[in-house]
Amino acid sequence: MLKINTQSEWIARAQTVLPVGGFGNFDPGIIIARGEGSRVWDEDGTEYIDYLIGSGPMLLGHGHPEVMEAVLEQLPKGMTFFANNSKGIELAEAIVDAVPCCEQVRFVASGGEADMYAIRLARAFTGRDKILKFEGGYHGMSAEAQMSLAPSREVNFPQAVPDSAGIPAGVVEQMLIAPFNDLEAVSNLLNEHDDIAAIMVEPLQRIIPAMPGYLQGLRDLCDKHNVLLIFDEIVTGFRLAYGGAQERYGVTPDICTLGKITGGGFPLAAVGASSEIMQHFDKSRVGEDGWLMQLGTLSGNPVASVAGLKTMEILRRDGAYDRLRTIGRALQKMQSDALRAAGIAHQICGDETLFDIYFTDSTCRDYRSAKHDDPKRNATYNAVLREHGIFKSPGKLYPSLALNEVDLGQTREAVAKAVEAICDQ
Repeated sequence: MLKINTQSEWIARAQTVLPVGGFGNFDPGIIIARGEGSRVWDEDGTEYIDYLIGSGPMLLGHGHPEVMEAVLEQLPKGMTFFANNSKGIELAEAIVDAVPCCEQVRFVASGGEADMYAIRLARAFTGRDKILKFEGGYHGMSAEAQMSLAPSREVNFPQAVPDSAGIPAGVVEQMLIAPFNDLEAVSNLLNEHDDIAAIMVEPLQRIIPAMPGYLQGLRDLCDKHNVLLIFDEIVTGFRLAYGGAQERYGVTPDICTLGKITGGGFPLAAVGASSEIMQHFDKSRVGEDGWLMQLGTLSGNPVASVAGLKTMEILRRDGAYDRLRTIGRALQKMQSDALRAAGIAHQICGDETLFDIYFTDSTCRDYRSAKHDDPKRNATYNAVLREHGIFKSPGKLYPSLALNEVDLGQTREAVAKAVEAICDQ
């Protein structure tokens, strides 16, 4: 007789072989067994509405039949080759057609890799070393990216604070940190430092929107000081609009990174820019000193490529983004209405396609202001949502196109229970 492990047994096994009992991504106290459409199930069979969606890539939901058909058609033809393949080339063409700043792309397997190469590419093109990033901005796990992502202490700008052990002091010296949504701070740093290669920014920083005119202001400052502008669109690409934040906000960077949705749920990401910038991947054009070495075992593999191509095809269909935003607005409204009726101070922060709640009456405009007045309220709110079948991160809610009216109705009931729990504290 087949023995079925319970969730608690899987958790115990994980604690033996995994540091902190997990993969380092999400709460190790839940073990997901499967996903279908808008739902996931844990190893005990508990069912949840999925607002985590794999941290963003499953915009169409789990196991979309058309994506599955494309993947199953590709599998018997080959999973990876470490060589060019037609599906990867087709995906590159689709990205170039969709994303304003991209004349060429280079594939990698993860968003963190794409961000690392974007920084390296900017340095190779400009011949400068320093990178300006924003406090609270997330750009993967490279040494440069792990600077002032979530600093536990407030220091004076532009001092960088390492978020991880094992980062050499020399990396800290090459990173300048500014507050998000503050053009004056950026302008002052550009005036003071003539060795900045690029400004790297999430157009939607985690869930904090750029203030009106801010992204265009960064574009203008970069042009004035001959500095490259990098948009980290790992999250926003193909989410805020088909052409990503560049289309949504009408601002074109010099370099961008793409991931998550781009691979349709499989490991794939890309860095893209003009052919002039991207020539640094071609030793024959830039020489030994200007060449940016890059390779990866799974880069551009055909399985991820066909999943990405089919996902992008579905997103191009009429009404896809209108529907996504309608779902997002409904989720925002049901939560804000319930909290407002209970007299609970809060702000809905983000875009209709990606957002969450801060329990505060202050405007959330940067890392230091985007905080809960009482973090216990957020902990209670998310815990009760989980108890009532809502699977989400404590700091983000991702709508997906798989959600339906039944899901929204169940979510509304869970929100009511979570608001009630806060009132009872």
